[in-house]
Amino acid sequence: MTSSQVDQLRDGNEAARATDSEGGEGYQRGLGSRQIQMIAIGGAIGTGLFLGAGKGISKAGPSLILAYAIAGLVIFLIMRALGELLMYRPVSGSFSEYAREFIGPFAGFVTGWTYWLFWVVTGITEVTAAAEYMTYWFDFPQWASALIFTIVLYAANLISVKLFGELEFWFSMVKVTAIIGMILICAGILTIGFSDAGKTASVSHLWNDGGFFPHGVGSTLMTLQMVMFAFLAVELVGVTAGESKDPKKVLPKAINTVPWRIAVFYVGALIMILSVVPWTSFHPGVSPFVAAFQKMGLAAGAGIVNFVVLTAALSSCNSGMYSTGRMLRDLALNSQGPRFFTKLTRSGTPLAGTTFSAALMLVGVWINYQWPGKAFDYVVSFATISGMWAWIVILVCQIRYRAKANRGLLPQSEFRAPGAPYTSIFALAFIVMVIVLMGIDKDARVSLYCAPLWAAILGVSYWVLRRRNPEAAAFRKR
Repeated sequence: MTSSQVDQLRDGNEAARATDSEGGEGYQRGLGSRQIQMIAIGGAIGTGLFLGAGKGISKAGPSLILAYAIAGLVIFLIMRALGELLMYRPVSGSFSEYAREFIGPFAGFVTGWTYWLFWVVTGITEVTAAAEYMTYWFDFPQWASALIFTIVLYAANLISVKLFGELEFWFSMVKVTAIIGMILICAGILTIGFSDAGKTASVSHLWNDGGFFPHGVGSTLMTLQMVMFAFLAVELVGVTAGESKDPKKVLPKAINTVPWRIAVFYVGALIMILSVVPWTSFHPGVSPFVAAFQKMGLAAGAGIVNFVVLTAALSSCNSGMYSTGRMLRDLALNSQGPRFFTKLTRSGTPLAGTTFSAALMLVGVWINYQWPGKAFDYVVSFATISGMWAWIVILVCQIRYRAKANRGLLPQSEFRAPGAPYTSIFALAFIVMVIVLMGIDKDARVSLYCAPLWAAILGVSYWVLRRRNPEAAAFRKR
């Protein structure tokens, strides 16, 4: 490739990125730094921490802290890989766009529809969970609560992206405040010794009650799938790239906060809780936060945690409403989805895609009506494997992008992933190991059963699409 061709290619990419920065995809850049930061923080804090950690503690004891730390490192590597791609070309349909460019049209098709399905499924599970949390205070039908939540969040997402950002800001603020409050209370108990828990609280609980690995290293490894599930949605900040006011400044800052977010909200919180309450006191299905409040003698603890997890569930459902509409529009713009998904409202929100996705989420309302006691378990199993597919695509695309950039075929990103491609290869290997562990665990294996069926549906759909519209299978040069 001649130097003039490289310059032309670089100029073309710069022009494309300039267009993106001005809202060339038709979206309005209404998400400011404050909102992006809290979306990034909130994406890493969900019901997996507030509720799921209880099961992990009972299986792995204090070593769950190490599992979160190692998985958190991998998540940081994934996010830095995503950051490198985002600074190369910040677009709203980032995952499928990068897959289309660096792997192929079929990969973009699979990634876009899989990530869309991930958020539809997640939205159903979270609105189901939110409806269940409401029964703590009110004797109200679960299906009715789920219906109200779905309609309210759908309306908020159609008004403007700024309103979505505000909702996420305050949802995340509740979660962050709850965790920081818990850490400070536990720190006070450990240092000052107030409340009933002060008599037995000690950091020695981390190694005295059966050791740091009370059930062996193997049991700790088996919790990695639950740990990774807790981190799902951390990549959502990439979807906001097309609507960030200053993506080149805001997104790197948000991504670089991943290590301290995980260190404080996961590792720090668990260290404090397990120092105040021995790990043997935790049981599956019981929130570690609730157990800690009870140990401290705070009767309102259960109600506080229920409010926080309700907020976390609504936050996740809100994110689902946001991302599904953008993914469908990206697919439609690339001739890999129905054209009517390209429509935007005057405020720049994808009307048809969001409406279609919200309608499918209402299936969750019907599930609540039919099986109010089992609804959450029916739809949660597919979320983990489909969410991890997005991480795999991010890493593969970053490896291929870096190879082309190093050869001078593409401009270098202003936010390069440290240690790549070796760190990206390590993260890929880690994800593959987690998938293998899911296959070993009979409780998690159901997640893998859905994958071949979904792959077959996508394969047939793409074959039909390609025959009807060859443009959908064409490489699009940037």
